[in-house]
Amino acid sequence: MKSLKYIVKEWLLPILAAIILAMLIREFLFYQVKVPSGSMYPTIKAGDRILVTKVYNKKKLKSGDIVVFKSNELKEVLIKRLIGLPGDEVIVKDKGRVFINGSEIAQPYVVNKEDLDMKFKVPENKYLFFGDNRADSRDARRWENPYIDGNDIKGKAQFIIYPFKRFGKFVIGNVALNH
Repeated sequence: MKSLKYIVKEWLLPILAAIILAMLIREFLFYQVKVPSGSMYPTIKAGDRILVTKVYNKKKLKSGDIVVFKSNELKEVLIKRLIGLPGDEVIVKDKGRVFINGSEIAQPYVVNKEDLDMKFKVPENKYLFFGDNRADSRDARRWENPYIDGNDIKGKAQFIIYPFKRFGKFVIGNVALNH
């Protein structure tokens, strides 16, 4: 009987506490996602594992952030770059140049451009997302409903955790091609 108490106290309780702690961290702080496609290439490559922090205050998100969200239209969780915030007017023209509220934004993370002319007016509590690999990304430019509801935003990508040779902050643009 004494050995059973010892096993419970010294082994089972710490293991159970660790499992509960891991579940709480995953539920409320951060988690990892495996990227299924090359839509964010070269910043994020297919198969990369990314550390994602939960987003509780959508007002802290800014254009250029890499965000994980649920697409109700596609019925899947996606990772894309946030382009348009609620109320923004986004215009894509001249070989993929992007203008937000009349000002062109720098896009050093876009290597593979696509020549499209489009215009978006982001509704309140909605967000607009594009992939970095513009020539090969199934993103808002191709969706029936291009806007994602704020309630469907799950987290903000922080850095690559796997493969280990790419571990760390995101590298963008042409530098990312060889990273």
